[in-house]
Amino acid sequence: MNCRLLGFIIFTLCFSHIIFSQNKFDEAQAYFESEKYDSVILILKPMSESTVHSTPELTELLGDAYSHTKAWDSAITQYDILVNLYPEVANYHYKYGGALAMKALTVNKLMAVPLILEAKSECIQAAELDSNHIETRWALVKIYMELPGLLGGSTSKAITYANQLESLSKVDGYLAKGYLYDKANDFKQAEQFYKQAVDIGGSKTCYMTLAEFYLNRDQKDKAITVLRTGYVRLRAEELQQKLDEITP
Repeated sequence: MNCRLLGFIIFTLCFSHIIFSQNKFDEAQAYFESEKYDSVILILKPMSESTVHSTPELTELLGDAYSHTKAWDSAITQYDILVNLYPEVANYHYKYGGALAMKALTVNKLMAVPLILEAKSECIQAAELDSNHIETRWALVKIYMELPGLLGGSTSKAITYANQLESLSKVDGYLAKGYLYDKANDFKQAEQFYKQAVDIGGSKTCYMTLAEFYLNRDQKDKAITVLRTGYVRLRAEELQQKLDEITP
């Protein structure tokens, strides 16, 4: 076999592998967009780890599919691969931290602590890598408000990240501040920021969040007013469903 023929065969095999991987990704992505996460896993799981180096998006998609099925250990494995291969990508650190935090919710408190601390570390790294990453700042606000002070919880640090959120998105900033003041039992401040989120954003999420805040304070009449106003403006079925749920 001459060198030219051998080279052609090698090129053909490599090119076929690339085409195969792309076809698999396209197929898996279509399933993912249709929320058929088990099909995504079925397609991508058998692929060898060598594919990771050339197509990290496959590994990320597999991790995302595991996350949607709440298979946190498997999701953590995929995101860990990406974090180690591409430590400069903020979103990989965010997703890895998020999966760790979600796993922490499924285990006892003793096992949850190191998971939460590692999740916090990953999210901090993501925030440092990307000054515009909204989701990781949201995660840090929640982590700092959920953790007790002895384990690194801090209202002041949560406020710092909420301020960063506000500089990126007024609505996210107001919602984050409403959340953290609610957690800090400063209900007047929380209400103020949730109302500002409704005024500025006016989204279904804003109305639902303010309504839930009132319901948690046993202020059903205010919640009903918020939901009715939101439904009139948005015609969002979820708001009407919540109204039906709480209205006699």
